[in-house]
Formats: sequence, structure tokens, C-alpha cells
Amino acid sequence: MILDSLNNSGLYEAIHPRFKKAFDFLKNTDLKSLEAGKIELEGADLVVNIVDITAKAVSEARMETHNKFIDIQVPVGQPETMGWIAGDKLKNISEAYNPEKDITFFDDKASNFVLVQPYEFAIFFPEDGHQPGIGSGTYRKIIIKILR
Repeated sequence: MILDSLNNSGLYEAIHPRFKKAFDFLKNTDLKSLEAGKIELEGADLVVNIVDITAKAVSEARMETHNKFIDIQVPVGQPETMGWIAGDKLKNISEAYNPEKDITFFDDKASNFVLVQPYEFAIFFPEDGHQPGIGSGTYRKIIIKILR
């Protein structure tokens, strides 16, 4: 997992060949004005999801992992708390892997929590269990899915 400001995204662009394109989109787009939906930047290999979410209590937020995709998550409207745990610590599967949605859900809870401010980002790799959407209220969020 990586947590940082979009101002520092250049530090991470060499990690993956699609990161620069993803960060360029995040930095050069008026994220608040986007309509909810999906934008394909490189077909299914690099997809921007624009979602309006209703935050949940930590007890209701679900722990998840992905096998094929890396997430870059950016809250836009307000801060969001996101939980994290090393994927190899996850033991209690609540929903088996869904290959269509590339997601597994767990009953396990995070070992660490971070408060991600608007226009900061959290990167979750397939090795990262993450429990997003913790907070209160409804807000805009950008989730970029990058094929590993």
C-alpha cells in the first residue's frame, strides 16, 4: 500500500507502466465535474470508475482483495478512512473470489487505518487487503483499476 498526495505522484510512476497515464488523468481532470460512471483509458487494462459512495461505519465496511488489478483510490468530496492489512494475514473468506469482478471479501478487519484526504491517493496492490469507504456522509470517489 502507498499513501501520498497527487502532488507527489511522479515518485511512483516508474512502479508500473500504466501509473503515469493514471496519474496524468487524476492531475489534469476536474474530478468533481465528472459524471458517475466508467472511463476506459486503455480498454479494460486501465479503467477509471467515478462513484458516489455512502460511507459506512468500520463495522460495516468490507475487507477485500483483488487478484488481477491494482487500485488507486482518491476521495474527492471529503476525507475517507481506509483500512489495510497484509493479504497473507487474511484467513476468513466471506465471499469466494469472483473472477468477473476480480474481488474476494473477508470477515477479517484491518490492522491499520489511514485517513485519506481529498486529492490524496491510496494504492492497493493485490497483496493488500483493504477496507475502504469508512466515514460518514455521501461523497465522490475515483477508483482507478490497473491490470497488474
